[in-house]
Amino acid sequence: MRVLVVEDEPLLAAAIAEWLRDDSHAVDVTGDGAAALERLAVNEYDVLVLDRDIPVVHGDEVCRQLVASGSDTRVLMLTAAAAVPDRVEGLGLGADDYLTKPFAFAELAARVLALGRRSRPADPPVLRRAGVALDPARHEVFRDGRYVPLSKKEFAVLAELLRADGATVSAEQLLEKAWDEHVDPFTGAVRLTILKLRRKLGEPGLVETVTGVGYRIP
Repeated sequence: MRVLVVEDEPLLAAAIAEWLRDDSHAVDVTGDGAAALERLAVNEYDVLVLDRDIPVVHGDEVCRQLVASGSDTRVLMLTAAAAVPDRVEGLGLGADDYLTKPFAFAELAARVLALGRRSRPADPPVLRRAGVALDPARHEVFRDGRYVPLSKKEFAVLAELLRADGATVSAEQLLEKAWDEHVDPFTGAVRLTILKLRRKLGEPGLVETVTGVGYRIP
């Protein structure tokens, strides 16, 4: 999934991003509401992790504008305000979930994963196709019962190919979901990741190249 983290405490923002990247999410980070709105207008995010008390444009206003736009992006609001009225107010703004500081990173990651499932058609607990089984929660992949160790990017790309259910996925779509905004689209990152993924999945080959279109697992 692609996640935007909006948090004005740099160390906390970096820690959240690192934890989510360890779960194979593509993560962009910003520290103020105006920059967040700019990114939301340009990129398609599955989940927005939004600190409520941020500078320039308050988190409440970011949430209001996002909801008003009709976006499918799910919002996990973070705040130090733990009182029930504060949580009710945050959810009333349109946030999908609410987590108070301090929090456990494992819980935040679990909530992001749950929200991401709600931002798209529901996935089965384990994605399966052509003898491959991918478990997003356990971060495990098996082919015909054999464990396949994958890097974060390889795991994310394979998940998108499995979710496509046989349809072709373009390189641009894979970049959008598996890489953050700093990737250079001309580096060949997708092609290289696909090559490594094919090698690890073994024979017979699973991932097909559809010339001029993208990749698929038929």
